[in-house]
Amino acid sequence: MARPLRPSRRASQSEDLVPEFWYNIIPDLPKPLSPPLLPDGRVPPREMFERLFAKSLVEQEFSYERFVRIPEAVRSALISLGRPTPLIRARRLEELLGTKARIYYKYEGVLPTGSHKVNTAVAQAYYNSVEGVERLSTETGAGQWGSALSLAGALFKLKVRVFMVRSSYEQKPYRRVLMELYGAEVIPSPSRLTKVGLSVLERDPSHPGSLGIAISEAIEDVLSDERARYSLGSVLNHVLLHQTVIGLEALNQLEEFGEELPDYVIGCVGGGSNYAGLAYPFLRFKLSGKKDIRFIAVEPRACPSLTRGVYTYDYGDTAGLTPLLKMYTVGHRYKVPPIHAGGLRYHGDAPSLCLLASEGLVEARAYHQREVFEAGAIFARTEGIVPAPESAHAVKAAIDIALEAKDGESPVILFNLSGHGLLDLQGYLEYLEGRLLDYEPVDIDLSYLPKVNV
Repeated sequence: MARPLRPSRRASQSEDLVPEFWYNIIPDLPKPLSPPLLPDGRVPPREMFERLFAKSLVEQEFSYERFVRIPEAVRSALISLGRPTPLIRARRLEELLGTKARIYYKYEGVLPTGSHKVNTAVAQAYYNSVEGVERLSTETGAGQWGSALSLAGALFKLKVRVFMVRSSYEQKPYRRVLMELYGAEVIPSPSRLTKVGLSVLERDPSHPGSLGIAISEAIEDVLSDERARYSLGSVLNHVLLHQTVIGLEALNQLEEFGEELPDYVIGCVGGGSNYAGLAYPFLRFKLSGKKDIRFIAVEPRACPSLTRGVYTYDYGDTAGLTPLLKMYTVGHRYKVPPIHAGGLRYHGDAPSLCLLASEGLVEARAYHQREVFEAGAIFARTEGIVPAPESAHAVKAAIDIALEAKDGESPVILFNLSGHGLLDLQGYLEYLEGRLLDYEPVDIDLSYLPKVNV
């Protein structure tokens, strides 16, 4: 049933917009997804994944079921935390740009921890609690994921340990405070708590850390404690599955504006969770031939996996504790410069998103840090919301695409404003004071990647 038209600024936020099923893109991909592999080319046994993740999450990871029911406890928790999130038309931004493009953004920053990450954190904490897990261990870049899992752990009475990338730990102290308020233990990574961390610090005592290192530390931590399980904030299929509540809500909310489908769907990409969450429900229409929507994934030039990486098998972490995943990668040893968009400082991307990119269904753009913060400042002055540095990448692409529209064109642009930047003001301070640095990619050497016999 078509939803009634709404005023021209903001769509409704009725609880019935929160979906009862997640959308699983795996059965709709244009070709089968390459499986995780061990270095000798074998597919890892299911037990390897079940030692790290709750069994229900492993089932979702390998599921070919197109729609997966959301447990009522999870759906209720998401509603209590603020879903559905608003879909807003950026009219003041359109006016400033002098564009005929219609720009809409899905604003996930209204959720308690300030970003989309709580969508999967709640689901993962629920499944682990049902299976009797006592403690979750994880990594976090900018702290959005760590904050979300810390809250979810509190809601489902689980202990949480967070390995936070050291550069972000130092740049964003209030993210650490937030996690600790929720009851989590927060450890700067690389740390002296694990063998992985110690080995990194021995080679480079001032290492800024990376998501790959923090993932290795969290996995090592879990493997030393039978009562613990690992929880991941992006990349894997089950994580992206949980995030599709974003796009499923947006589909119905766009109808209220009298829009059928957008012409562009944009989002920032580190591992792929927020972008897939918005984009995958819309990708169904491109895959089925209903509309040729353009999908734009935006990343930092300092960590250009989609734009300069190689589509090949690589480890998901720095120490090589994970199975190999086929993805666009700049290499698991890549030393990512300490940009403020900590959530985008990952060497690879979600395998499903990479497959779509390799097939030409998703395009990639990369931006420097200063132009991203400039876009964030423009958005703050027009729409009133300070975007997270990660989300400002999507803002930058939306602005560019709106300005690229030819005379007489009025494309519909939809992007995910995946989080607010109110705990990221150090980066904006450096921008305002002219101290913000741009980082070119360091040398990308992939000669050390394992040669896998598929």
